Amino acid sequence: MDRIYNGMPAGQLGREGWRKPWSGGNGGSCVEALRLQDGRVALRQSEDPDGPALIYPHDEIQNFIRGAKAGEADFLLA
Repeated sequence: MDRIYNGMPAGQLGREGWRKPWSGGNGGSCVEALRLQDGRVALRQSEDPDGPALIYPHDEIQNFIRGAKAGEADFLLA
């Protein structure tokens, strides 16, 4: 693949390797994640596997996960 960019069709990143780390009892509407070869992470909506992918640098995903574990995203649940 020549260029991986934010908002690209997720299907262009391939069909294999996508995982649902945050699935729950929401009827199958989940966020799926794919770790790219360069360490970045792609996220897509499971109900739209060819829709846009959000591409995040490794350090941003790492900071998000650490912050969520520390309770910094709890305001989203209120």
